[in-house]
Amino acid sequence: MEKPVSLSIKEWLIRKLSVKMMISERIIEEVVNHQFNVARSALDTNDSLEFSGFGKFWFNKKKAGYKVKSLLLQKKNCEDVISNLDSSSQKKKAAELKLISTTKNIELLKSKLHED
Repeated sequence: MEKPVSLSIKEWLIRKLSVKMMISERIIEEVVNHQFNVARSALDTNDSLEFSGFGKFWFNKKKAGYKVKSLLLQKKNCEDVISNLDSSSQKKKAAELKLISTTKNIELLKSKLHED
């Protein structure tokens, strides 16, 4: 069964498992969501995660350091747009939303890097 372009990998996986195992998509989706959530929380506390027969994922501290620097620059740019009197209200609103997500990403990476 080829993955249709219109489906995400997750949706395709759920449908394929549902048909193969003859279990409702809703139940398969709950199991898949649970596995993703457990994997995400495991990566919060560990530097690597291995799925048997699938692959190993690890947190690269060097790349994370570069990403934090990039995000800090992005945060400053958002703050500049917000404080600029010539910026339109639409640009300011977009910058505020971007600032919120950028700040959260910085905090997440810094906590993983054990920085203050």
